[in-house]
Amino acid sequence: MTNSTVDLSERLRRPSGIRSVRLGDTKVSFVPDGAVQGRPLAWLPDTTDEVWAAHPEYLDASGHLVASIGGLLVENGDRALLIDAGFGPQSVPAAPGQPNGAIHGGALLDGLAELGRGLEEIEAVAFTHLHADHLGWAWHPAPGGDRPAFAQAGYLVSEPEWAQRQLLEAQGMTKEIAALAPRVRTVADGQEIFPGVRVRITAGHTPGHAEYVITSGGQRLIAFGDALHSPIQVDHPEWSCVYDHDPAGAADHRRRLVAELEEPGTIGFGGHFADVVFGRVRRDGDGPAWRPLDA
Repeated sequence: MTNSTVDLSERLRRPSGIRSVRLGDTKVSFVPDGAVQGRPLAWLPDTTDEVWAAHPEYLDASGHLVASIGGLLVENGDRALLIDAGFGPQSVPAAPGQPNGAIHGGALLDGLAELGRGLEEIEAVAFTHLHADHLGWAWHPAPGGDRPAFAQAGYLVSEPEWAQRQLLEAQGMTKEIAALAPRVRTVADGQEIFPGVRVRITAGHTPGHAEYVITSGGQRLIAFGDALHSPIQVDHPEWSCVYDHDPAGAADHRRRLVAELEEPGTIGFGGHFADVVFGRVRRDGDGPAWRPLDA
């Protein structure tokens, strides 16, 4: 992750940002949709200016955290699952006084096409949670049509997340929830939803936030959603994001997650980790640190 030469937020809006990892018979690919800029002290309010001055590698040239937005394509033989659906074909400018800067989406479908996957081949879209930057193409129409991009897929949402959907409706997401509802199938903790892919409910960021544990070829990958927003939280799991529904619960889970990511044969996938989405946790000096895969 770097703040040099290239505009990272622009690069993450291109399908060329695809990254893939193979686990035995299963291939997983990060398919970028776009990016969001975050104001560091607003996103992670327990940090300080001194923290970010010591870690410029996490910031872009404008001093923002840059978080990728996209989906994780899981392929096993002819079958394909998508975890999260990006922000969709929209851009939102920065608003003064808000934690976010500009948000851009739109590249996900081009990325799937580059990987040779048609939209009709996605059998299900599994959501880590129901925030707007994970739902985009599940409710926005595909270009040139009037149906959502994944209209033939089932939408998998954890039972407690769907049960608390009124919290999002109260925040102005009524039309998104209404668009999802006809296709939603709720899933339970521990349920296998695809060959080698199991749901793990990890409330904290949202009431029913889910991780997906993918096991194949003697390895496992934990797609941990928004349990972590930045690699700097691996070093400091006590630092919760401003968007965490239950900051204390989210921090407790992060501590357990970081320890689990240190275990042999374990890879992490952080959908918001910009250009280092796949990695392992290794001890560096006094504490754990995110070590990107060369993938």
